[in-house]
Amino acid sequence: MSKNKIALVTGGSRGLGKNMALSLAKKGFDVVLTYNNNKTEADKVVAEIKTTGQAAVTFQLDAGNIKSFDDFFKQATGYLKEHTGSTNFDFLINNAGTGLHANFMDTTEEQFDTALNIHYKGVFFLTQKALPFMNDGGRIINISSGLARFSFPGSSAYASMKGAVEVLTRYLAKELGSRGITANVIAPGAIATDFSGGMVRDNKELNAQISSMTALGRVGLADDIGGVVAFLCTEDAKWVNGQRIEVSGGMLP
Repeated sequence: MSKNKIALVTGGSRGLGKNMALSLAKKGFDVVLTYNNNKTEADKVVAEIKTTGQAAVTFQLDAGNIKSFDDFFKQATGYLKEHTGSTNFDFLINNAGTGLHANFMDTTEEQFDTALNIHYKGVFFLTQKALPFMNDGGRIINISSGLARFSFPGSSAYASMKGAVEVLTRYLAKELGSRGITANVIAPGAIATDFSGGMVRDNKELNAQISSMTALGRVGLADDIGGVVAFLCTEDAKWVNGQRIEVSGGMLP
C-alpha cells in the first residue's frame, strides 16, 4: 500500500459494502475490507479495486464475535506496518450486517442476541479497538437504516439496534472531536441487494410497494449508497459531524 489515506470497510465483499469499497477507491483511497465467509467474492472486490490503481487487501472478520477483534487488528495492522510503514489507517466504515425479519412476538432471544452482537455490540467494540490505530482527523461512518425512522412490521429488533447506533454515533462525534475525528451515520432506505434473502430485490409486490412510497419512484440500488460514504471521507465533508444522513430517495418523506 502507498501513502494514500486508507479506509477499513467491514462487510466489503458484497452489496452495499462492496459498492462503498469501490467508491472509496475511486476517490483515491486505499481499502482494507473484511468478509465473513465469502473470501472468493472479497478477493474479486480487491482485484477490481486494484484495477483503479488503488491498493486493497481483505481479511476475515466475524463482526459479531467481539473476542476475535484483537486478533483481527493484530493481523490487519501488521499488514499495514509491513506495507506502509505505519499501523494506522484513516477511515472506519462499520457496514457489516445481517438481516433479521421477525415480528416482535416471534423474535427469539437467540435471534436477538445474534443481531445485537453484529449490529450494536460489535460496532461499539470494533470502533473502540480501532481508535488507537486511527489517525487524528479521521472519519467514522456507521450504517443505520430508514427503519429507525419509519416502522414496518417485522423489524422491531433490527431497527431498534440501528437506533442505538445512531445515538452512539453522536456520542462518538462528541468524545472524539478533540482528535479531529468525525462520526456520522448514514441510513439507507430499502435497497435491492441480497440482504435479508434479497426480499426487496426479488419480491415484486414488495418492490412495487416501496417504489410507491418513495419520492423518486423506485427502490434503492447499492450504487446509490457508496458514493455518499466516499463523500463523507473527503475534505469536502470535513464539517459534517454527528449527523444522521438518510439515503432513501425520499422514502415516506
